[in-house]
Amino acid sequence: MKAVVLEKPCRAVELVVQEVPTPKVKPGWVLVKIKAFGINRSEIFTRKGDSPSLKLPRIIGIECAGEIEDPSDSSFQKGQPVVSLMGGLGREFDGSYAEYALIPSAQVYPINNDMDWVKLAAIPEMYHTAYASLFDTLRLTKGETLFIRGGTSSVGLAALQLAKSVGATVITTTRNKRKIDFLKQYGSDFVLLDDERLADQFFSLFPNGVNKVLELVGTVTVKQSLKLLAEHGILCMTGILGGEWVVNNFEPMMDIPSGAYFTQFDSGVNFKEKILVELFNHIEQHKINVPIAKVFPLNQIDKAHLLMESNQANGKIVVVNSF
Repeated sequence: MKAVVLEKPCRAVELVVQEVPTPKVKPGWVLVKIKAFGINRSEIFTRKGDSPSLKLPRIIGIECAGEIEDPSDSSFQKGQPVVSLMGGLGREFDGSYAEYALIPSAQVYPINNDMDWVKLAAIPEMYHTAYASLFDTLRLTKGETLFIRGGTSSVGLAALQLAKSVGATVITTTRNKRKIDFLKQYGSDFVLLDDERLADQFFSLFPNGVNKVLELVGTVTVKQSLKLLAEHGILCMTGILGGEWVVNNFEPMMDIPSGAYFTQFDSGVNFKEKILVELFNHIEQHKINVPIAKVFPLNQIDKAHLLMESNQANGKIVVVNSF
């Protein structure tokens, strides 16, 4: 089969497709024929060698959409549409940058809708992360105010759509003036330029703060984002789009406002299948249009990574296999 094997940390342009043996099934695992998969920023970290659990060589890729090729000893049927995401996929065992993947059957989830493969592949990690962060962790409800820091990221765009679908007021940020209109057209009630004047812009609109903050930029902005919370507000740190993994000079007694709450969401640790089911139902019920930035064939995986690194995607980057 064709696959992208990471043999050492590398640049995007060094990613190439090669021929490798198709995995053989074993008890407790199923073979999935991968139709398409989304590109995720965590895979950029993995490609650079920054994933702690990564052992090389490895076929990377943390999510996929496809069909059961061999159900092994599971209850799945050959040809059944499925998705898989996170767990050890693409880090502890070979992932989705391939024509086939051998995945634990407990980490494969049946899909019962008629979405095309590109749309289906764009949903699992991006929308599951946004949906679980908003509704399972932040407990966002109708009428609340939500501040999304990192609004033009794929998860930010998904969160914007989901929050608006339940009647929340949404404030998003961007570092690019040219993307302000894009976010407004996408449904954001307010768009703030993420620069040294952000706090002034914010408090002129919301002097008492907001109910909920979805922090996607990460360690470089989280201390300031905490200060934007209203009394009893909650900040959920879900992404690290910029900076390091560790917050420098973080003092909980000083940096977390009294009466505010600071939590985090990690889809690899907190995955709940019922949330995935709720998510797909929500997307269909609210007729949410999944933003696809660009679709690449597997042999252009390097170009897909370059687009992700450029921060110019404005939606999910999807890679498809041709059989």
